[in-house]
Amino acid sequence: MNGPVELVVFILDGRRFAISLSSVERVIRPVEVTPLPKAPDIVSGVINLQGTIAPVFNLRKRFGLPEKAIGLGDQMIVARTSGRTVSFGVDEVERVLEFPYEKIVPREKIHPEMEYVEGVIKLEDGMVLIHDIDRFLSLDEKKALGAAIKKKRARRAR
Repeated sequence: MNGPVELVVFILDGRRFAISLSSVERVIRPVEVTPLPKAPDIVSGVINLQGTIAPVFNLRKRFGLPEKAIGLGDQMIVARTSGRTVSFGVDEVERVLEFPYEKIVPREKIHPEMEYVEGVIKLEDGMVLIHDIDRFLSLDEKKALGAAIKKKRARRAR
């Protein structure tokens, strides 16, 4: 791939992360999260997005960051993985950044076991980890999440 890559840069616990703009559907204000029994630990629950049940990923838990209550200034990113619409809370969406693809340092050059990281970009004021939300959940976590959502839908249908 050549040319620029468009990224949504967001802040979480004072650190900058990014995901591909092409996977982002929208950014919303925080909404009430309904707990989802038997979901993987990194799933806080689900939200209703105009009739679509979307799991809410807890990025703080996944990245080993301290837990924090959702604040009024926080935001939620709604994104599309290859399998479903998902959301996750962030402290702030900083900007959309266009960055040359060839200047992205691939994860293999840093630490190959960084499962969810696609690469790293170096900016004048620090680094940004680019995450691949399609790889955010392990296969077991995806199965557990699918089963929990199916069970929730079945309860709602009654």
